Amino acid sequence: MQAFDYAKPTTVGDAARAAAADGAKLIAGGQSLLASMKLGLAAPEALVDLGGIADLQGIRVADGMVRIGAMTTHAAVGDSAEVQAAIPALAELAGQIGDRQVRHRGTLGGSLANNDPAACYPAAALGLGATIHTDQRDIAADDFFLGLYETALTEGELITAVSFPVPKRAGWRKFKQPASRFSIVGVFVSQGPQGVRVAVTGAGAGVFRAAELEARLAKDWSASALAGASVSADDLSSDLHGSAEYRAALIPVLAARAVS
Repeated sequence: MQAFDYAKPTTVGDAARAAAADGAKLIAGGQSLLASMKLGLAAPEALVDLGGIADLQGIRVADGMVRIGAMTTHAAVGDSAEVQAAIPALAELAGQIGDRQVRHRGTLGGSLANNDPAACYPAAALGLGATIHTDQRDIAADDFFLGLYETALTEGELITAVSFPVPKRAGWRKFKQPASRFSIVGVFVSQGPQGVRVAVTGAGAGVFRAAELEARLAKDWSASALAGASVSADDLSSDLHGSAEYRAALIPVLAARAVS
């Protein structure tokens, strides 16, 4: 691994100033960035570690919202009694990410900022209609995810927290790759303040909503409402884990299981 400068600020303002330097890269849990650096795929001149900022951690439930700090780990979300009571599907999703080591290092903000096409948290954010808060603005989940490893974040902008509306109902199911535990296909469904939402991860170049499934569930929230539903394989991914057609076939099946 190449040499780099390292900073561990204790405030959001200090982190933003450090991140503005040429060649600097923000690091949260490091579960993706450090692996990329070891492989020579990323070579930042400086790392700005967000782990020392207490304001970026914690969970608060109030006024129909679950607000989670960006540096809160997957394990903390999955184990939270407040999240389990307010949005059980979100706690279930967090508790299934990777393995125990990953869950105790990986963070909500890091996952969303990285926007891996098979990551779980983007499906929860989009499937619940979350709002991503940064040090500069608030971004609706519908506007946040732009494509393969691409988000609406500008250079140096950092996620501070994410607000999830508490839904009437929600469910999550994924068909995972057994080694990495990333989603070959994962589907998050919800019925809440923003209506019915169905978000899919692992199937394409990034997380997306399944409009036909949403329309069916808006008329009848039941697994049977998805019987015979289909999703186009156009623009879906094909790899050694499954073809685009296989992924397309999985989406309504997993959506029905999530509804159940």
